[in-house]
Amino acid sequence: MSAAFTGAIDLSGLKNRPAAPPPGTGPVPDGSGGASGTSGRSPFVVDVDEATFGDVVQASTQVLVVIDLWATWCEPCKQLSPILERLATAAGGSWVLAKVDVDANPRIAQAFGVQSIPTVVAVAGGQPVDAFSGALPEPQVREWISALLDGLRDQLPGINAAEARAAAQAGDAVQTPEPEPEDPRFVAAEDALAAGDYAVAERAYRQILETEPGNAQATAALAQTTLLARVDALPPDALARADAAPDDVDAQCAAADLELASGLLREAFDRLIGTVSRTSDEDRTKAREHLVELFGLFPPDDEQVIRARRALAAALY
Repeated sequence: MSAAFTGAIDLSGLKNRPAAPPPGTGPVPDGSGGASGTSGRSPFVVDVDEATFGDVVQASTQVLVVIDLWATWCEPCKQLSPILERLATAAGGSWVLAKVDVDANPRIAQAFGVQSIPTVVAVAGGQPVDAFSGALPEPQVREWISALLDGLRDQLPGINAAEARAAAQAGDAVQTPEPEPEDPRFVAAEDALAAGDYAVAERAYRQILETEPGNAQATAALAQTTLLARVDALPPDALARADAAPDDVDAQCAAADLELASGLLREAFDRLIGTVSRTSDEDRTKAREHLVELFGLFPPDDEQVIRARRALAAALY
C-alpha cells in the first residue's frame, strides 16, 4: 500500500460510531474461536456495515482483518469473494474476512478511497497495512495473506493463539483407527482352544488353511494348538521317562514339548540337539525334524532359536 493511501485513511470516525449490530449480524471474530455472522457461514467470514465497522477496528488489534469491498453487480467480485471466504475458513481464525457491500455502505468505501472493486484491504492494529484491487488468482491471494501473517505474527497475539488452537484441534481430530472386525473362523477356533478342546481348534485352523494356504496366522495357531494337544496327552512322568531313556527319540521329543510349553526353551532345544548328536539315521532325522518344528513356533530372529540353530548345525556337521 502506498504511503499516500495509508495516510489518507482515517478509521477513527468509523470506529467511534455506535457498534450495536443490526439483526442478522454479529461481532467480528477476534481469533479466540468465537464469532457470529451470516447463518451457516464460517465464523471467520462476516458481513460488516457502518454500524458494525467499529468491531473490525477492534478485532484488528488481535488478528489480521481482511476487508473485501464488493458489490452485487461486480463480476470480478464473484470470482474473488469465494476465494477469500474459502481461505478465511481454512485459516481457522488466524485472520478474519470482513465483507463490505460498497453500495450499501458508501462511507466505508470513501474512507478507503476505493476507486474500483473488488478492493481488498488488510487492517492490523486499527490501521490499513496493505491492499490490492482486482480479482487475483487464488495462489497469489494465499501468498499475499501468508506474507501478512508472517509479518504481523509478533504484533497481533491472536494469530499465534488461533494457529495453536487449530493445530490442537487437528490433533484431536486424529482418531485411532477402529480395529478390524474379528474373523469368526478364528474366534471359533480360539474359543475351542480356551475350552481345552484341541481337536476342534485344530480342525478349525486346518479348514482355514484349506481355503487360505498362505494364512500365516492360521499356520502359527495350528502349530501351537498341535503342541498343546501333544502336551495335554502326555503322562505325568514324561520328563522322568525321557531322562531314564536318553536314546528313546519319542520320549525325548515328548519331554521337549513339555519343557517348551512350560517356557523352558533352552532346555527343550538342548535336549533335542543332544538327541541329534547321539543318534543316527531315522532316529536322528526324527529328532531334527521335531526340533525344526519347534523352531517354527518362534520368530526367526528369536535369540534362543538363533543359538539353537547354530548348535544344531554343529551337531549335524
